[in-house]
This record gives sequence, structure tokens and C-alpha cells, in this order.
Amino acid sequence: QVQLVESGGGLVQAGGSLSLSCAASGRTFGSRALGWFRQAPGKEREFVATISRTGGGTYYSDSVKGRFTISRNNAKNTVNLQMNSLKPEDTAVYYCAARDSGGVSFELKEYTYWGQGTQVTVSS
Repeated sequence: QVQLVESGGGLVQAGGSLSLSCAASGRTFGSRALGWFRQAPGKEREFVATISRTGGGTYYSDSVKGRFTISRNNAKNTVNLQMNSLKPEDTAVYYCAARDSGGVSFELKEYTYWGQGTQVTVSS
């Protein structure tokens, strides 16, 4: 079992930055690929970024590429999402998720464990 708890959300003006963090329980953290997803009101949950178990592979959605950076610290069981140049369309609840395997995936269905989410609101 893996429990994930996100933090760091909030309200920021367009062009600003926020850093999200996700803390995980369990001794298998280092063997799992991790991802960040988001869900805006009235929309489906969508992929944002993913990172392999070693941190050597990272992938981003086109909408955040060049603005967001995903990273992980296996010694501390944490995964972070640094978000820069935020836009109003980035407003959503952001979720941290963990896979059962170490390879990256863009697919929601490939992730077994999910956090409760943290709200990010970007004002124009």
C-alpha cells in the first residue's frame, strides 16, 4: 500500500510560480514511477507530468512543457512539481499518483495509487 499526500497548492497571479509536493508512505516508493495529473471544473482528469523510478526519465504534456518541472527524492519519498509562468488555464485540482511499475506512463488507468488532490488557482 502507498499513501500519497499533496501540498503546496494555492492562489497565484498569472505569470507566477507554485511548487507542489507529494509525500508518500511505504518502502516501495523508489520502485514506482510517479505522475502528476489535474482536473479542472467540468473537465476530465488529464496527464501533466511523469517521472521514472530513478528520475532518469521525465515527460510532460504539451500544455506544460517548458514551464513545469517534475522531480523526485527517493531518500525522502517525495515528488515535486515546480510550476512557472502559470496561466489561468492551469487552474485545477492537481493529483499525485503512483504506478505499480517503474516505467513512465501518460495513462490514468496505469496508476494504482492517488492522493486527495490540491487546488491550484491562477488569476488573470
